[in-house]
Amino acid sequence: MIPIKYTYRSLFERRSVVFMTLGSIGFVVLVYIGVLALAGGLRAAFAQSGDPSTVIVLRDGTRSEMESTINMEDHRLLAAMPGVAEREGVRLASGETVTIQIFERTDGTEANVVVRGVEQAAFLLRPGFRMVQGRRFEPGRGEIVVGRALASRLGLHVGDERKLGRTSFRVVGAFAGAGAHDSEIWGDARELGDSFRRGGSFSATRLKASSRGAAVALMDEIEGDQRLEVAGFLETEYFERQTQAASSRFIVLGNVLAILMAFGACFAAANTMYAQISVRAHEIGTLRALGFQRRSIMGCFFLEAVLLGLLAGGFGALLSLPLNVIQTGTMNQVTFSEITFQLRTTPEAIFSGVFLATATGILGGVLPAFSASRRKITDLLREA
Repeated sequence: MIPIKYTYRSLFERRSVVFMTLGSIGFVVLVYIGVLALAGGLRAAFAQSGDPSTVIVLRDGTRSEMESTINMEDHRLLAAMPGVAEREGVRLASGETVTIQIFERTDGTEANVVVRGVEQAAFLLRPGFRMVQGRRFEPGRGEIVVGRALASRLGLHVGDERKLGRTSFRVVGAFAGAGAHDSEIWGDARELGDSFRRGGSFSATRLKASSRGAAVALMDEIEGDQRLEVAGFLETEYFERQTQAASSRFIVLGNVLAILMAFGACFAAANTMYAQISVRAHEIGTLRALGFQRRSIMGCFFLEAVLLGLLAGGFGALLSLPLNVIQTGTMNQVTFSEITFQLRTTPEAIFSGVFLATATGILGGVLPAFSASRRKITDLLREA
C-alpha cells in the first residue's frame, strides 16, 4: 500500500487548483446546509409551540384554527370538563379567535399576519411565554402585544397604534418564547372578535390537562360527548402537521439544488484529480516500476478524492455556522400566514453537507483514479 502521508501531501501538489475545487464544493455545501437550516428553524419554531399536555379543540372536519368555529356554548362546555387543570384558581381553558390581516413589512412588502384574540388563561397555557418589553394587554382597553420576532419585521414598537378590523389598538408590549406564536399579534378575544365581526364564536378552544396521559383522556371525553361536534388534538401533533407541511418544501428544494450543484462540482473535483495525475505521471510510473500494483495506485488517488471532499465539506460547514444568527420569515402553508423564525444549522444538517461533499469528491475522483491505474509504465516514465 502507498503510505497515506504521501497521499495527503500529494493532494496539495497544485494548490491553486485544489483551493478552487475546495471553494466550489464548499459553496455547494453552504447552500445545501443553508436550505436545511431553513427547515430546521421552522421545526424548532413549531416544536416550541406545542405542549403535550395541551389539547386544541377544533370544529369537526377542519384542519386548522383558520377553518374552525367554536360557538360560545360549546366553549363553556369544554372549559367546564373535569379533565381541565387549574392553576391559581383559574381553569386553564382559553377560547381563541384567529384572523389574518395584511401588514406592510419594513422593506415595503406585505405579509399575512395572524391576529389572535385570547382569554387571560392563554398566558398560562404557554409555559415559555414571557414579556420582553412593556406589559401584557388589559381586556377592554384596546391594547395588543406583538411577538418580538414579528415586531422587528413590521417595525412595530410599544406605543404604536394599528387598526385591526374596525378598531384601532395600541401596542403595549412585545413577547417571546411562544414558538410559532412569536409571529403573531395578541389581544383580548372579545375585543378583537367584535372588531372583526366574530363576536359570537371562537376559532378554537385550548385546554390544559395535568399530563400527556390526562390530555389523551380529555380528548376521549371530548369526542365521546354527544353534545359537541368537535375534534380534539394534542397540541404537539397539531403543530407537527404544520411542521411537515412547511418544512417539506425546503427539504425538497435543498435536495434538488444539491443534486444540480453537486453535478457541476463533480467536474471540478475530476479536473483537480486529472491535473494531479498529469503533474505526477513520472512519480506514478516510478511507483509502478518499484512494484506497486494498479489497485494501490487507484486506491491512492481515490483516497485523495475522499480527502478533497472531506476538506471541502468541513470548509462549507464552517462557512454555514454564522447562519444561526439570521432571522427570516416564510408563509405557513396551513394557515397562509407569516411565520418568523431563526435559521438552525443542526448537527444533522452539517453531517448531510459533509456527506454531500464527500460523495461529490468520490464521484469526481473515480474516473481519474481508474485512469491513473490503467496507464502503462513506459508511457508514464516518458512524460518525465
